[in-house]
Amino acid sequence: MEMNNSFTKGPILKPLIKFALPVLLALILQAMYGAVDLLVVGQFGGAADVSAVSNGSQIMQFVTSVITGMSMGATILIGQRIGEGRKKEAGGVIGASVCLFAAMTLVITILFIVFAPQIASAINTPPEAVDKAVTYVRICSAGAIFITAYNVFGSIFRGLGDSKTPLITVAIACCVNIVGDLWLVGGLGMNAAGAAIATVAAQAISVLVSLIIIRKNNSLGFKVRREDIRWNKQIIGRVTSLGFPIALQDGLVSLSFIFINAIVNTLGVVASAGVGVAEKLCTFILLVPSAYMQSLSAFVAQNVGAGEEKRARQAMFYAMMTSLAFGAVICIFTFFKGDLLAGLFAKDPDVIAAAWEYLKAYSIDSLFVSFLFCYVGYFNGIGKTRLVMIQGLAGAFLIRIPFTYVFSHIQPVSLFRIGLAIPLATVLQIVVCTIYYMWLRKHQESIIAI
Repeated sequence: MEMNNSFTKGPILKPLIKFALPVLLALILQAMYGAVDLLVVGQFGGAADVSAVSNGSQIMQFVTSVITGMSMGATILIGQRIGEGRKKEAGGVIGASVCLFAAMTLVITILFIVFAPQIASAINTPPEAVDKAVTYVRICSAGAIFITAYNVFGSIFRGLGDSKTPLITVAIACCVNIVGDLWLVGGLGMNAAGAAIATVAAQAISVLVSLIIIRKNNSLGFKVRREDIRWNKQIIGRVTSLGFPIALQDGLVSLSFIFINAIVNTLGVVASAGVGVAEKLCTFILLVPSAYMQSLSAFVAQNVGAGEEKRARQAMFYAMMTSLAFGAVICIFTFFKGDLLAGLFAKDPDVIAAAWEYLKAYSIDSLFVSFLFCYVGYFNGIGKTRLVMIQGLAGAFLIRIPFTYVFSHIQPVSLFRIGLAIPLATVLQIVVCTIYYMWLRKHQESIIAI
């Protein structure tokens, strides 16, 4: 692993982009990794299969978002220790985090295997797709250990300033998942079950590769001793205090999208499949701001650890401007040519039309998230994760869910109108973040005391 020591000295934009590019590429591959299930199933199955995979993957996205949010606590803490020059203590953070996430994995596996039918029914999965969605969730839940390890390894490497190793492992996972989908779904006709098996197998291989890289290259830059792998209450408490607000926010925001799916599911299997396709495409639409969000968390954490708060703020503004430029291009193309994108994931003209209608609203959000995601990355990096939680919950439960419900009852029903709840929620979140940022600037000492 190549440690990035240029975060706290010298130019800002160049090292930030250099660090963000592998993160972006990894996110592209990860998005392909998640989207290929729907793409292959969409070409070889029907609307019910597409609905099953989109609903099942939405449920598993909730699980992943919680794990990723919690692992951000480790990213921040490791980044701070590196910035402070206390590398040896980072080993203890990693060891304690292993214990924390092992316990989380056990709980997640049991809950989602046992209650998969109830969860599928609770989100109004269309009757034609329920059994297939349950199978998808149960198979993925059985491999939760790999989902957890996959995300935890990525957070550890990014906290150390290494964005290349996660890129390598996700590239391997993506290739394995594509081959698995083509074989199991296209060749054997296993549809939702085949997509789930391919997903779990790909993540398992990715975890194995990560372990091999660490062992072969001693890539952490310090040793994680056997005695470090223990339930250290102090470290786990710190990781949890940083990660839990992010996990709660990410989990509940993901849950809000599940609620939206539940509302859309009542409109029929075509609307359900169309929104499922649109949601997968939105993963690609939001790639650049998502990459900056993850990169800023590590970049800002190291600079704050080194006492360079001004550099941390400058990095956020650079990220906002470059992200916005890209977002404008994405907005125009998605709004006017969204049917071309939807056609990659479905062959049913009605499903394509439904997906495009929903995508038009999402294209507007691609402008606003350029600001929101960079705010979130900055606040995560300085340890203000409770604010991240508050703004996320405000957007989800004050705007996104209630407006989706109201818009879904206005006749004639329009998926574009329903989708507008998403950018409206983002605007509220930006307002909350801006007000808090201005308050922090007037109380500069509160930034340092993390």
